[in-house]
Amino acid sequence: MVARAEWIVLAGLALVVVGAWSAYYTVPSDSVAVVQRFGKYLKDVPPGLHFKLPMGIDVATIGPVKRQLKQEFGFVTPGASDPYQTSRDGKRETQMVTGDLNAVLVEWVVQYRISDPVKFLFDVREPRGTLRDVSESVMREVVGDRTVDEVITIGRQEIETEALTKMQALSTKYAMGISIDQVQLKNINPPEPVQASFTRSTRPIRRKRSSSTRRGAITTK
Repeated sequence: MVARAEWIVLAGLALVVVGAWSAYYTVPSDSVAVVQRFGKYLKDVPPGLHFKLPMGIDVATIGPVKRQLKQEFGFVTPGASDPYQTSRDGKRETQMVTGDLNAVLVEWVVQYRISDPVKFLFDVREPRGTLRDVSESVMREVVGDRTVDEVITIGRQEIETEALTKMQALSTKYAMGISIDQVQLKNINPPEPVQASFTRSTRPIRRKRSSSTRRGAITTK
């Protein structure tokens, strides 16, 4: 009989820990199982039906390594069940200062995968919490190197590319077992008290042409 699975939250990700008393278990097609024997890492197991030593000797933890996961900063997707997917501090993490000392509100998404389940489970205590801290730190650094006009208008793609590169470098340095697929900026706005004045200041000015210009009249001597 296939082992009964128990859902737990481990390292910030909902993982499946196979029942300790059964000898057989199934790994879904989008996942791998990390097997521990007496608490020590033993091996990785690919998708399919597998055997393990029962009575708590072997414990298999199943993680969705082929599934794309995400973290949201500054907004919340309704129905999200992962506590690390959504913002922990409301709007605080979106409040940033640009290189010319202007304030902006930045909302973004980080899409990633578990590239190394062993590192993800054992090398970092809270890899997804660490990823949130890394993402926020990198975004503040990248935004702080640019003017407010660059951040809000022409520099969005450059910001996404640079942030992705730096986040992946830190993820590798900290051995989180995470591969970052994409960083996407959602909304970038000035703080609410100055949004109206900023909109007026950036609105293009329409100049009236003189009556002689409209008629095409040119006087020469």
